[in-house]
Amino acid sequence: MTTRAVVRGVGHYLPERIVPNEWFEDKIDTSDEWIRSRSGIERRHFAAENQTTSELAANAAQKALAMAGLEPDEIDAVIVATSTADLTFPSAATMVQERLGMTRGFAFDVQAVCAGFVFALAQANALIISGQINRALVIGAETFSRIIDFTDRATCVLFGDGAGAVVLEAADGTGTNADRGILATDLNSDGRQRGILYVDGGVSTGTTGHLRMEGKEVFRHAVEKLAQTADAALEKAGLKADDVDWIVPHQANLRIIKSTAQKMGIDLDRVVITVQDHGNTSAASIPLALSVGVERGQIKQGDLVVTEAIGGGLAWGSVVLRW
Repeated sequence: MTTRAVVRGVGHYLPERIVPNEWFEDKIDTSDEWIRSRSGIERRHFAAENQTTSELAANAAQKALAMAGLEPDEIDAVIVATSTADLTFPSAATMVQERLGMTRGFAFDVQAVCAGFVFALAQANALIISGQINRALVIGAETFSRIIDFTDRATCVLFGDGAGAVVLEAADGTGTNADRGILATDLNSDGRQRGILYVDGGVSTGTTGHLRMEGKEVFRHAVEKLAQTADAALEKAGLKADDVDWIVPHQANLRIIKSTAQKMGIDLDRVVITVQDHGNTSAASIPLALSVGVERGQIKQGDLVVTEAIGGGLAWGSVVLRW
């Protein structure tokens, strides 16, 4: 028998405030048409002034737990992927633990920017298949509206806030790629490229800072590396693009999503797309899209799903799982 990390529940949470593209028109030189044509984004959600990343994360977690039919104390580990934790420390994950009323287990954050959820899934999978834990709550949550420079027309229109969560549980498998659960992961990073996507603040500057991005360079790396990592993970699982039911990509930009799908030879009708409604929610975008895909009736039990993402670092990776 082989141990697999199987998805038992999924959920998401979006702040109440919806910000349409038109909101930016009297603040910077832009338009709804300009934003849509370059990114595919139509609207995004911004957290309220008193809302924190851990609050968004806990709300998504509660929905995932409800779908799984589990109580918080039945979870062994909480892993939160985020670049916008409430404080420098302690981790957002420990704050989620407290909000859920968990009195056992352990919690920690993963910071790989937009690729964070993929990295967090890989860590949870490793903990489960090694026998260290039985159940994990894996969350992607961000309040990127806190680090946006609203005078930078190239970046401020792209990002939004939100959270998504999945519950993973150990289950017996046969060791073949017909098993449910995570079948393969592929993680990568290249610190030489850190200057094309970063935040210009932190402990070294004594400021929170703002997001900075060289859009054309990020686009070029994204299309190339996302297709590469997805193909690599599929190869590890002994599968091909034709076997895939759904690609659930990082929701950064519709042009990147389309170009990556084309490079992989996958039709857009097999891609879960939510970027038009949420914008780029960084580490939250994949779990948000997974939850929405289930809610829409797109993703069903037994479907082969590939998630892939790239973020600052550069860090990128993918996960192949059977739902």
